Amino acid sequence: MSPEITVSVDPHVHSDGSYDGHEPVELVLEHAADIGLDAVVITDHDEIEESLRAAELAPRYGLIGIPGVEVSTAHGHLLALGVEELPESGQPFDETVEAVRELGGVAAVPHPFQRSRHGVRKRRIEDCDAVEVYNSMLFTGYRNRRARAFAQHRGYPKLGASDAHYLPNVGRAYTEITIETDHGLTAADVTSETVIEALADGATRIQGKRTPIHKSTVQYAKGAVRKSSYLITSRMPVVPTIPASMDR
Repeated sequence: MSPEITVSVDPHVHSDGSYDGHEPVELVLEHAADIGLDAVVITDHDEIEESLRAAELAPRYGLIGIPGVEVSTAHGHLLALGVEELPESGQPFDETVEAVRELGGVAAVPHPFQRSRHGVRKRRIEDCDAVEVYNSMLFTGYRNRRARAFAQHRGYPKLGASDAHYLPNVGRAYTEITIETDHGLTAADVTSETVIEALADGATRIQGKRTPIHKSTVQYAKGAVRKSSYLITSRMPVVPTIPASMDR
């Protein structure tokens, strides 16, 4: 058997480059290194500049630099992991998946089926590269269990992620990715491309725990206010948010 390295990655983290994020990437990277992660992917909403900067800075913190973005498709959100360019937002889900692949990335569905957070509906997911089956920000485990069953049935690689918008939540859930390596290589030698390839192959394992409900509530509430301000400023139509208690 070939030797293996397992790297721990939080693939869904927001920085202050996102309208609902709060933390500069330097603090996110420092925190990720302090808690023992090998990488975090900054996935701001339809913005990639801070993610590119984080990927460039990551080696200074002993981390693997992996860029990404959370794209708003016409049918819900999609994580574009490993891309260095911003896919066009507002396009159909399947077309966005193809665009992510053309950019050399992995198209992963975050918090699927949860409409209060713009999760893609089950009937829209005909093809993707991975599914976020454990999102630490969910109030109950129902959506995570449903996502896991869906990914298991379809044979999609499974991801765990914090979906953090605040520093203490980074790494509460993450994904362990197993990479076959040549002798002598360490996690410090692993590249973004290697991680993305292993992720797409499905060599993943979920770790972590749910964010405490009171912290999730604060994040949701503040995020909703900032989103409304952002949409008004951008002159975009505000989509009503479904209360979490109704989204079961």
